[in-house]
Amino acid sequence: MNAKFDAAIRRFDDENARDPNQEDGRPRELLYAERLTAWVLKLSPDAGEALRLAARCQHICRWQSPRENYPMTRPGYLKWRADLKKFHAEKSGAILREVGYDDATVRRVQDLNLKKNFPADAECRVLEDALCLVFLEFQFTALAAKSDDDKMINALRKSWEKMTEAARAEALKLPYGDREKNLIERALKPG
Repeated sequence: MNAKFDAAIRRFDDENARDPNQEDGRPRELLYAERLTAWVLKLSPDAGEALRLAARCQHICRWQSPRENYPMTRPGYLKWRADLKKFHAEKSGAILREVGYDDATVRRVQDLNLKKNFPADAECRVLEDALCLVFLEFQFTALAAKSDDDKMINALRKSWEKMTEAARAEALKLPYGDREKNLIERALKPG
């Protein structure tokens, strides 16, 4: 893209490389950012600069705001998620300004981080599709192992509703275990 873009990606990756949580022997949030970026580029090979930046910083430094710091209730969960979105947008905005991005670009990346104008915004749709696909490809099996069927079916239905037809087609190509396939079939069953 350009030197500013490269500097921003490096800074995002440097921040996420500090994640003390590991997955596959790597910092979890760095791996997540790479996976999200890969899905954005698969869904939208010509993705613009702001969308590529937003994908790379969507969960920046997430470990700094653990779920355990909030009440283990539905309202506690929703507050945690809302606070996280703001935290990610603020952190990404600070880094983007540091490397020289103008206010309009910073705002655009933050709007994508915050999912403003979803589902009307086409780039926001791509980002949401990529988020859902990362969940299905890399997180679904582990979550299903510790959750009951009804909870998983509900989560799958919510994800499916947010996804475009193109993302749904990609989701159906992913390799799932027998239990996960069964949960998806049940979630997609009409009625």
